[in-house]
Amino acid sequence: MWDPGTYLAFAEQRERPMRDLLARMLTPSARRVVDLGCGAGNLTPLLTERWPGAEVEALDSSPEMVAAAVRSGVPAEIADIREWMPRSDTDVVVCNAVLHWIPGHLELVERWLSRLPPGACFGMQLPGNFAAPAHRICYQLAAEPEWRSEIGEVPRDPNRVSGPVEYAEALAEFDVEIDAWETTYIHRLHGEDPVLAWLSGTALRPIHALLDDHRWRRFTAELAPRLREAYPPRADGSTWLPFRRIFLVAHRN
Repeated sequence: MWDPGTYLAFAEQRERPMRDLLARMLTPSARRVVDLGCGAGNLTPLLTERWPGAEVEALDSSPEMVAAAVRSGVPAEIADIREWMPRSDTDVVVCNAVLHWIPGHLELVERWLSRLPPGACFGMQLPGNFAAPAHRICYQLAAEPEWRSEIGEVPRDPNRVSGPVEYAEALAEFDVEIDAWETTYIHRLHGEDPVLAWLSGTALRPIHALLDDHRWRRFTAELAPRLREAYPPRADGSTWLPFRRIFLVAHRN
């Protein structure tokens, strides 16, 4: 279950990659713009600002996130993007921090590109930090005997996201112009155990879903000091969090 409040606690840091992605999506006008995996809808208005004359379609699989989007004025709908296909007038498709949750997502991208009209633009951004200390520490704790007996085997695939070259090579057979890159952001976080708070809104969700409130508090109480050791707070109380992200933009010729 997604918690929009927890996810949006770092809205500013999560917004910047979307803006960097849109900066390279050079389609000047669009009939239909689709926000696949719109979440709480907080970034969907960026698409409306960029393409003011377009029909905006916002979709997400989480009822909690869609409800939050609707409350904020975004006409989002519940949908499984694995079953979604672009309509004939779809000129822009944006997937911001969603495809890494879907095994085999490259096949989806290939299918979508094959259906987009000439001149259309597809853009995706994915976190590429699954080998980072934060993730490694979380899964190491979950694998310890006490927690493994309660949680079971937690799926972990550090290779669920490819590098920009691999994505570019896989999509090169399509009639598209490809722009692919990666960026490591150095986020300066504030507050008590900010790396734990960051992870609680994303990577720790599968573990949280398997624990009741009492066991979740016990788990995070053990996890917090390990994260503080790996990401020590500075003298002013802030904490640096390096975060790698993968980008790809494909324009249909």
